[in-house]
Amino acid sequence: MEVTTLLIAALLIALLAAFTVARAVRIVPQARARNVERLGRYHRTLQPGLNFVIPYIDRVYPALDLREQVVSFAPQPVITEDNLVVEIDTVLYFQVTNPRSAAYEIASYLQAVEQLTVTTLRNVVGSMDLEKTLTSRDSINSQLRGVLDDATGKWGLRVNRVEIKAIDPPKSIKDAMEKQMRAERDKRASILSAEGQRQSQILTAEGDKQGAILRAEGDRTAAILKAEGQSRAIDEVFQAVHRNDPDPKLLAYQYLQVLPQLAQGEGNTLWMIPSEVTSALHSISRAFTETLPQSAATRETNPSDEPSTRAAQDAAQAAEAAEEAVANASEAEGIRQITSGDTRTNQPFTDRQNSALPPD
Repeated sequence: MEVTTLLIAALLIALLAAFTVARAVRIVPQARARNVERLGRYHRTLQPGLNFVIPYIDRVYPALDLREQVVSFAPQPVITEDNLVVEIDTVLYFQVTNPRSAAYEIASYLQAVEQLTVTTLRNVVGSMDLEKTLTSRDSINSQLRGVLDDATGKWGLRVNRVEIKAIDPPKSIKDAMEKQMRAERDKRASILSAEGQRQSQILTAEGDKQGAILRAEGDRTAAILKAEGQSRAIDEVFQAVHRNDPDPKLLAYQYLQVLPQLAQGEGNTLWMIPSEVTSALHSISRAFTETLPQSAATRETNPSDEPSTRAAQDAAQAAEAAEEAVANASEAEGIRQITSGDTRTNQPFTDRQNSALPPD
């Protein structure tokens, strides 16, 4: 009986010793901290690693996370300067730098940070209108961070960043903003379209101008080249004529060839035949008439030569045509002198004829 009692007592002592050792040894993970109170007063803060405390005398509080923490708060209604209620979501990035202050300076630092963020946000946004609130997120973030960092410093916290996640205006304001943005986009589109049309018309006008200038320059160059070509051709013909000294008979023959072309015009009812042409036609007629008897004599001496006979017939026909042309030219010359007067005396033909008659 006594042995059993001793065994139970030894077992209890061993369990108490094991429990005491377990309470005396505390292992703190990295980036954690635990506050220790001895007899109800703050004693020290356990650092990461193996730590020893006095069991039943030292009280070890739960570990505090020393890493940077991210807390997202629920949307909070905020009234702007122009009396519009908007809901703002915020995200807070903070870190515990002093575990003792975080445990003893504030009862719940998370709740305190949340309420401080809401009140500061209402103060900052309350001095702005809706448009400025929507476009000044960086300014709001910096103001919030400054206020929160100053207020939470004594709590052993450090606010690294404050971000506004969303700003939700009322639905009616959203609809009005959408209409305004749609009108602004339509305006910009109309302006861009008008600018494009204006630029297109300017470029088209510039192209037409350049095209007209180039066409005018081309026409001018073509006219100059054509005139130069005609000038050179006339010069060459003039030099060739003077160099070869053509006979008047040749000129008369060329004039006879041009007469049918002159007669083709509808309004050509009166022709002017120079006197030199008539004299040249008389010379041609005499030349053909002189050669005609000789051709006949040759035909009598050699009647079997058909080509010579045909040539003589052609010469006779040419002589008759020349005589007829001379007669027509003389008749036309006479008509011209009758209608226009004598060009040498510059008097009408009737006056000259009357002046030639003897007086009564």
